[in-house]
Amino acid sequence: MSRFPVTTVALIAVCIGYLIAPMGMAAVNVAIPVLAEDLQASAIKVSWLPTLYILANVAFMLPFGKLADNYGRKRVYAYGLLLNALSALMCAIGTDIDWILFWRFMQGAAGAMIFSTGVAIITSVTPSHKRGAALGVLAACVYIGLTLAPAVGGWLTELLGWRAVFYFQIPLVIALLILMKLKLHGEWKNEHHSRFDWIGSAIFITFACTLVYGLSKLPSLLGFALLLVSLLSLVGFIVHQSRDRQPLIRVQMFRESRVFSLSLSTSFLMYGSNFAIIFLLSLYLQYIKGFSPAYAGQILLMQALCMAIVAPFAGKLADRFQPRIIATIGCSIVAVGFLFLIQISPDTTAFYIGGSLGLVGLGFGLFSTPNNSAIMGAVKEQEVGVASASMNLSRTIGNLVGMSLVNLMMHYYIGDANFGPESNPALMSTISLALLMSLSFVIIASVISAVRGKQ
Repeated sequence: MSRFPVTTVALIAVCIGYLIAPMGMAAVNVAIPVLAEDLQASAIKVSWLPTLYILANVAFMLPFGKLADNYGRKRVYAYGLLLNALSALMCAIGTDIDWILFWRFMQGAAGAMIFSTGVAIITSVTPSHKRGAALGVLAACVYIGLTLAPAVGGWLTELLGWRAVFYFQIPLVIALLILMKLKLHGEWKNEHHSRFDWIGSAIFITFACTLVYGLSKLPSLLGFALLLVSLLSLVGFIVHQSRDRQPLIRVQMFRESRVFSLSLSTSFLMYGSNFAIIFLLSLYLQYIKGFSPAYAGQILLMQALCMAIVAPFAGKLADRFQPRIIATIGCSIVAVGFLFLIQISPDTTAFYIGGSLGLVGLGFGLFSTPNNSAIMGAVKEQEVGVASASMNLSRTIGNLVGMSLVNLMMHYYIGDANFGPESNPALMSTISLALLMSLSFVIIASVISAVRGKQ
């Protein structure tokens, strides 16, 4: 591998990381019913397992993107991998749900370090005329990780128990760190350091935390108060960034490029429609349908499998045609997939669910890579780290808002009860409402994608 150019080695290193991180994130969803039973965790606490991961992703994405631009994208990426392995180990040895929730938050912070820098590394070493293809390969790796995750999570849970879902990540990360130490030479960062915006970081973290916790507490007075604090924090962050000479992100970027701002908006809505669905369908397949973790995982992998197959071709299409055209077609196909999914009931067949998820995956595969290419191609070279972080931030904030709204639905329909046969009607109501929300998000995203303009 030493004979390979740095572009190839960097792509391999980032692709492996982009396989491991989403696999570790999504595999846990299939293990949640067994974990909840073992630790006697309530439905509300269980729903925080994916939410806290995404919350940390959102809270730390911009700060780590800025630190990577200043001190080295490879360095921050490697530290993120190390923290991911440590967090997985701590979750695996946990005997209390609160302990695991804390370390899932830390694993989410590690994910922010990985995802805020990976695309920036590839953008730094790849010629612009090959960027779409490289990002397509990267997206395929994410989707391959997501494809393997449900099946791997189901098999590990069934054969070795839920703790194995965390343990299996550790040797993979260690092997990748050794590879990077031996073969990936050089560093990519800005020539001149800019001052790190601690105040802006604190305001943004406040926004993210109060948004999530506020949504979970609705319709109480505390919930509305926290959402007000979240809104004020967001406004304060925008004002602070616009006035700071060395901000975490230049908010002017959103005004300077219509393609950049609308592509981020489309990403927010599309990922907001999707993240919570796999979590809910995992519960549906195991609690309502009575399937084993392994069989449920095989059904859920249909979406990510289709994504992994389509994404590289979508990247090449984005290099040849306007990305918005390919992305908009993808959005429309996702909408059709959700139209099928909103019809599910306790009697729906596994084949119908798998086929509907496959359609959603086909559309997402066509959407994601062209949309990412449009975002990264709309900024200046010295801002690719922040653009990469912004791209992942739009995705994770979408995930966070979607999952937080599902938390609110679960709190309303199920409350603090444990999962069981008596809670199945309430769980079905939650799933039906969440799917309707997802369809609405995708329809709006399709319109925004179509009118974003030429790159």
